[in-house]
Amino acid sequence: MDILNSPDFWIGLLKIVWINIILSGDNAVVIALAARSLPPHQQKLAVFWGSGAAVVLRIALTVVAAKLLALPYLQIVGGCLLLWIGVQLLGDEDEGEGESKEYGNLMTAVRTILIADLVMSLDNVIAVAAAAQGSMLLLVLGLAISIPLVIFGSTLMIKLMERFPIIVLLGAALIGWVGGETIVGDSALGGVMEGRHWLHYAAAAAGAAFVVLIGKTLQARGARSAAGA
Repeated sequence: MDILNSPDFWIGLLKIVWINIILSGDNAVVIALAARSLPPHQQKLAVFWGSGAAVVLRIALTVVAAKLLALPYLQIVGGCLLLWIGVQLLGDEDEGEGESKEYGNLMTAVRTILIADLVMSLDNVIAVAAAAQGSMLLLVLGLAISIPLVIFGSTLMIKLMERFPIIVLLGAALIGWVGGETIVGDSALGGVMEGRHWLHYAAAAAGAAFVVLIGKTLQARGARSAAGA
């Protein structure tokens, strides 16, 4: 294949891999948060299937991402979904350890990963598509190579969350931050946001605060219910 002998091909591939390393940090956090509530033997399955399906989803999204981002109110809906996911992940944080610890469901975790990645990848895939310069082979190869990177990052995050619980709170806040950014990035709010860059950060901070506040409230309510049962 002559294309493999082209320096432009390898440069493009390196660009895509590097873009995915940079942009996959928040995705790794979502995967780790969703998988951490599973039994240890299912965590690796959730990370593997969630990461693999998310990359396939990104390939499909690349074809229509630019058009989807132009649709009014779509990012508002997507941002609200991210806020809901962040609240659920924080509110469902394990209240017990050892024998009293309740485990989640594998399919539920994978579904959460896919929904979050769908929303968070809409703008990311545009950067990847630009680096691929219309080459589907380059796009598929670059995203396929990124799978082990996301898996490694997610696995590392799960271990860190088990050792340092504060990371769970920070991870949920990150999802809320991205949710706030996604909402104000909607094309329907273009007129409101024009010339008001501070609103972008204010909305992101409000999203993070919302997830932490509501998530912690639900967590405390769940703890009281469990104690009274």
